[in-house]
Amino acid sequence: MNRFEGRNAVIVGGGQSAGATVGNGRAAALAYAREGATVLVVDRDREAAEQTACEIRAGGGVAYAHQADITRPEECAALAEAAVETLGAIDVLHNNVGVVVAAATEDLSVADWNRGLDLNLTGLWMVCRQVLPVMRAQGRGVVINISSLAGVLTGANRYSVGKAALNALTRGLALEYAPHGVRVNAIVPGMIDTPIGVDRVAVASGRSRDDVAAARAAQVPMRRQGTAWDIARAALFLASDDASYITGAVLPVDGGGSLRGHQA
Repeated sequence: MNRFEGRNAVIVGGGQSAGATVGNGRAAALAYAREGATVLVVDRDREAAEQTACEIRAGGGVAYAHQADITRPEECAALAEAAVETLGAIDVLHNNVGVVVAAATEDLSVADWNRGLDLNLTGLWMVCRQVLPVMRAQGRGVVINISSLAGVLTGANRYSVGKAALNALTRGLALEYAPHGVRVNAIVPGMIDTPIGVDRVAVASGRSRDDVAAARAAQVPMRRQGTAWDIARAALFLASDDASYITGAVLPVDGGGSLRGHQA
């Protein structure tokens, strides 16, 4: 299929952390390109963004790289300007950023709390704040926010709170921009086999990758982890014309993980 032929996608967080599998951001960028989109890969690590763009070009696609730290308002503005200058129009904004730091409430400083929310919530809002006016002027566009199961089920840490607020932001923006032909949806990944989800945890805990992967899979009702391609396929559906009447959705892609909160 070429559902995105002639369309442009901006992938925020499209780089790649070191690990044995592909991450959500790179998988999304590759998936949009494989269905015909011209892709602008954005990451705070310029080299990581360029590596993803190079992989797209090696596969016959069209891609550009852009460096941006979305916790800085001026860089969010520059991102939107670069996207319009490079692509001409922005058909899809795919936001895939977040930071996870596990800490008890009493051990977390106010500065650390704010840094987490700056990336998990405020930064995404600032990107949307710059790109949504472009989409409104076009009379079309789709925003896909990658949230987390942590924002649905768990704790009062800065990651969970940020992702829960992102779900609320998604619904609010969907309602605000629906009259302008712009759709906004979120995806809620569960246990996904990515470098951040598995490899980084293995290194930090001193356990093997296989042990960490098995422990994560055991928490899922389907008894396996998903892959970054599962998230990418869901995103492409929501961003495509196949989902033209869907906005404000917060879609779990979690192997049934979110159902744990509904057990008697």
